[in-house]
Amino acid sequence: MTGSANEVERAWQRIRASLRESAGARLFDQWLKPVELVAGGDGTAIRLALPSQFMADWVRSHYADRLLLEFRNLLPSIRAVSIETRVTGSASVVLTAEPTSAEPVKPIQPRPALDERLCFDRFVVAPSNKVAVNAARALAEPGTPRFSPLFIHSTTGLGKTHLMHAIGHAFLAAQPDASVLFMSAERFMFDFVSAVRARDTLSFKQRLRAADLLMIDDLQFIAGKDSTQEEFFHTINEIMAAGKRLVISADRCPQALDGVEARILSRLGVGLVADIKAPDLSLRRAILDRKLADVPADVPQEVLELLASRITGSIRELEGALNRVAAYAQLTGEGITLDFAVATLGESLRGSQRRVTIDEIQKLVSQHFELKPLDLVSARRARAVARPRQIAMYLAKRLTTRSLPEIGRKFGGRDHSTVIHAVRRIDQLRDTDRDVDNAVRVLLRELEG
Repeated sequence: MTGSANEVERAWQRIRASLRESAGARLFDQWLKPVELVAGGDGTAIRLALPSQFMADWVRSHYADRLLLEFRNLLPSIRAVSIETRVTGSASVVLTAEPTSAEPVKPIQPRPALDERLCFDRFVVAPSNKVAVNAARALAEPGTPRFSPLFIHSTTGLGKTHLMHAIGHAFLAAQPDASVLFMSAERFMFDFVSAVRARDTLSFKQRLRAADLLMIDDLQFIAGKDSTQEEFFHTINEIMAAGKRLVISADRCPQALDGVEARILSRLGVGLVADIKAPDLSLRRAILDRKLADVPADVPQEVLELLASRITGSIRELEGALNRVAAYAQLTGEGITLDFAVATLGESLRGSQRRVTIDEIQKLVSQHFELKPLDLVSARRARAVARPRQIAMYLAKRLTTRSLPEIGRKFGGRDHSTVIHAVRRIDQLRDTDRDVDNAVRVLLRELEG
């Protein structure tokens, strides 16, 4: 049965609360708070609306998958989420859930949820990503693949997902009747668990193994998930044995994927491993020039130079900064100047001068408390380990841009609620426990210095 209007409304309020916790107050207030639930629909589709096309495009690009998963988790009958503009009420491209019935696989497969903007023509090539781009183009070519799987790795926000979407577009352009399936590792895990609970793993297996091109994004998210890894291993085994195409991405090379079974890493190592390095200044500048076509604002060259020189770590962060400046100018009616950009991006520009990683935090905290780094990600709950672990989580939330779920995963696969508890606990203890406060102050000075 489909959910009633009241059930949908209650689900939406819970999802909003979850988004605010994970995204943080600033991002939530800027992009997600304006999202409104639109009445109507057939009971299997959710309609959401924003006040401008620009904001709708941003939310669709960054949160469409997440919103669909959140609604399906609370209301299994939901099959699609559309993100519209409140002014026109015209529906956007709908992100549709894959069918989960046990019907036989049909020869012509539904199109995957690929972003039309993420194609090869819009990917800026440079020495730092040239090998990965050429490998991606080669895998998308028709005929017998020269290699498979293709494993692409880099730190977050450097273009892995863009290349995977581009592979899907190019492959379908050459073979329109092919079956292409793209999903995150989290989605793989979510769908597999749902199939197990519904006692319908057969249709899940059929759907994945029928793909001519299977792409799994962010493999690191299944680290430590034994049952999911078991199914993942058999899936990639059958895909490879059938001579089909497989693309995997992760935030590190296969050998550094702690918590992923050796047999999986061995199978992935059979193909081609390509990395994407951090962009240099010329590439960052070229990316901004390309991105200008999507920005409904006049951005001076000096502002582009500022962004390219100060935001150095992530292409996603770089593009996000440009989007934010353009959005603020649109919402306030002001022109974009250097002073306007600095005022709008003040904290982001300051934060980009010294980028702290969770690995650095874990290393420094373990040294400070004379622990092994592995203790912070272990299951040990002794106070001598638990308190430093909470301090490390607190510092990760304060000094990095990682989301709560990402921080939890870096600390032994813990839930985001554990991170929230740790942050609140250390905040409280800093007011009442001098030793905790002193330790945090010392660590902050070393990490921010």
